[in-house]
Amino acid sequence: MKKTLVYTLLGLFLCIALIGCASDDNSTGDSDGAVTLTLFSTVTNESDQAAMEDVINQFEEENPDITIDYNFPAGEYESQLRVKMAANDMPDLFDTHGWAQNRYGEYTMDLQDMDWVEDLDPALDTIFKDEEGKVYAYPINQAKDGLTYNKTVLNEYGIDPPTTIDEFMNALETIKNESDGEVAPLWFAGSEEGSFGQYFDEFATPLLITHPDHDYSEELLEGSFDWEPYTYLADKLLEMQENELLNVDALTAQTHEQTQLLAQNKMAFVMGTTPIQAVSELNTDVELGVMPVPAIHEGGEQSWIGGERHTFAIWKDTSHPEEARTFIEFLAQPEIVKELAEGTGLPTGLTNASADIYYQSDYDEYADVQVEPYFDRIFLPSGMWEPMGTAGQELLSGSLTPEGVSEKMETEYNRLLQQEDSE
Repeated sequence: MKKTLVYTLLGLFLCIALIGCASDDNSTGDSDGAVTLTLFSTVTNESDQAAMEDVINQFEEENPDITIDYNFPAGEYESQLRVKMAANDMPDLFDTHGWAQNRYGEYTMDLQDMDWVEDLDPALDTIFKDEEGKVYAYPINQAKDGLTYNKTVLNEYGIDPPTTIDEFMNALETIKNESDGEVAPLWFAGSEEGSFGQYFDEFATPLLITHPDHDYSEELLEGSFDWEPYTYLADKLLEMQENELLNVDALTAQTHEQTQLLAQNKMAFVMGTTPIQAVSELNTDVELGVMPVPAIHEGGEQSWIGGERHTFAIWKDTSHPEEARTFIEFLAQPEIVKELAEGTGLPTGLTNASADIYYQSDYDEYADVQVEPYFDRIFLPSGMWEPMGTAGQELLSGSLTPEGVSEKMETEYNRLLQQEDSE
């Protein structure tokens, strides 16, 4: 009897162990059968994050067995994703923020068989599709960057949005003089390197790419570019500082101050596109506009700088591919496409919906202006954003000359190209 009891207990324990192992092997998520998807996004300002959180909540309500564990690391996004790429342990869903193919391509699932691809804005085809037809990510919205300007300020001083660099400099001078220095003509949050990086990146396109007599695209792609022409941008930025056309605290100002200063009509121009929501909450009378980057060379044309903005790619090795695709399908519904575009204040990435966004009249006014890709994403090796930004900080602090900026860029450009070749 004792021996039989022992065998019976051993058999029972073995069955329990086997059941437990089988349960572990077949698990697709949490212990109750639900699935948690990790999601990383580059959205930074509060209004964008609120729009994203609202959509995620709607998805979870419709799909109670799927939870989205979302993260908005802001300035830490790239460093965190680099660590995850090195460990081949990516989030289930992640933002490719302009690098769908070049940086993140090998980590992304091919989405070409999804229904929403038929509605992809043709302007984004070359950004999200390769020659074999692979679709790398889903576009939440698309970028058309240039400069944000305070219409209230420009109207007060009778200034039209400038179309050339000379007109731009004249506008800055007028604002400084007419406001007795009370309004910052061009404002930088220079405590963050990306502020100056945005200037160098956007103005590099009309300087080095779009004018047929000043097109260095081939040399940049080949790695043979002579960086002497780039000095123009540093010269111009230093000229702005010396002529008091920048905010006096350009090296120490922080991004969060931008909203308040725009609302107070204390600044005229800022690089990039500024969300209107936070500004309107402080002052409903303020009017903002967006304009393409001014032409630099005689006979040149203005340029929108953009393409890919916020996206979601699916990690090719995710343990939950169907659930991740379900989330993307949810985002591609026309009402959600519209909601996210309006929530982020940017044009839609799909053609199945139109968004009522604040800057639409400006985009319509400049509808004939070509959208050029971000300079660094096409013509520079990965990692150049940081030296671009710090070069601006060092220039205005006096530790680099304009020629020194170009020398630094050349050194970092060659170093990072060699690093890419060795990988």
